[in-house]
Amino acid sequence: MLADILKQNNVETSGMRFDSNARTALAFVTLREDGEREFLFFRNPSADMLLQESELDKNLLKQARIFHYGSISLIDEPCKSAHLAAMRIAKNSGCILSYDPNLRLALWPSADAARKSIMDIWDQADVTKISEDEITFLTGGDDPYDDNVVLKKLFHPNLKLLIVTEGSQGCRYYTKAFKGRIGGVKVKPVDTTGAGDAFVSGILYSIATDQTIFQDEKRLRKALYFANICGALTVTERGAIPALPTREAILQFLLEAAVI
Repeated sequence: MLADILKQNNVETSGMRFDSNARTALAFVTLREDGEREFLFFRNPSADMLLQESELDKNLLKQARIFHYGSISLIDEPCKSAHLAAMRIAKNSGCILSYDPNLRLALWPSADAARKSIMDIWDQADVTKISEDEITFLTGGDDPYDDNVVLKKLFHPNLKLLIVTEGSQGCRYYTKAFKGRIGGVKVKPVDTTGAGDAFVSGILYSIATDQTIFQDEKRLRKALYFANICGALTVTERGAIPALPTREAILQFLLEAAVI
């Protein structure tokens, strides 16, 4: 069913792998009155955890312009080794590596294990998106709004772009040449599920279209505003995939905002 949904949305699925002996992981989402959510996961083991390095489509990875990944696939073997191998293939092929830790602490054996695994590959990414809560977790309790904390503890020489998301308040950005902040987009939140994924999709869309965007702050700010809108529109509807906005919906929002 999920594969069919991807195909219906013109997503390339030739690299997908199926396991007849395991089910797809389930995530149960409970919404609070303010639209924020809590997760309960059922996997142990789910099909994604069983991915083998030998199952990777190396040619597909070599052809990619951007390789995006999180940290959940680092929790268990054999998936962890497959994840690291895919990163190496993509990196060696000149691919942009994009990292969203997407911390789900309940899935890890311990907080220390999560922190170590997430940071072990931290210096590999070209683009990293991180939330305020994740900064506090990874730095051992430091202030996520302190630029010195972000730059000294999380920015590294390989990074082209570090993004700190602030929920409805927008995001901050850091490159080697400049840093700044983009304000949030005002909407009435219904369900925040998928907002971060929509934001990442929006910025990666812009990067895939123009890989020199890191060198021009004006164009980068426009791309991040576009990403903010992607996240904002997602929270106005219930669900994850059904709530993700199309490019046309984003452009319509921009058009209406310009008129107002």
